[in-house]
Amino acid sequence: MHPAPQRPPSPVGWRRRLLRLPIHLFRAGLGPLFGGRLLLLIHTGRTSGRSREVVLEVVAHDSDRLSWTVASGFGPDAQWYRNLRQTPQATIQSGRRYRVVTARFPSPEEGGMIMAEYARRHPRAARALCRFMGFGAGRNADDYRSAGERIPFVRLEADDLP
Repeated sequence: MHPAPQRPPSPVGWRRRLLRLPIHLFRAGLGPLFGGRLLLLIHTGRTSGRSREVVLEVVAHDSDRLSWTVASGFGPDAQWYRNLRQTPQATIQSGRRYRVVTARFPSPEEGGMIMAEYARRHPRAARALCRFMGFGAGRNADDYRSAGERIPFVRLEADDLP
């Protein structure tokens, strides 16, 4: 059994405003600037029932199945993650295109595979994500697989396949 990671607290104040800046860029039609690495998730608040928005990094994208995988860097207590657990239907904006999606929650084993593959494609970003989430810097595929088993991933699958 692994010790629980020391995840950072959710940002407040100017840090929160800075992290929310990409939302305004997506709204202004500048989503393509992110080259598919970020998406805008529009979801329903579990308590308020109101529309909520957050920009997330895309960990994996399957263009054939129209699915996007994202990670909850603040763990399972992140508001957007908890909201999707309650109401898995959402909308994403990737580039300029909107898609209706349903959230699926990969098993820890799948999370390990997702993280190992992400680390292979983006080694610096994977190390930074692991440090940010309190796992320490990964040194090899087994380290990333172990971290990925404890990272809450979400696969957003398009409801409108071509």
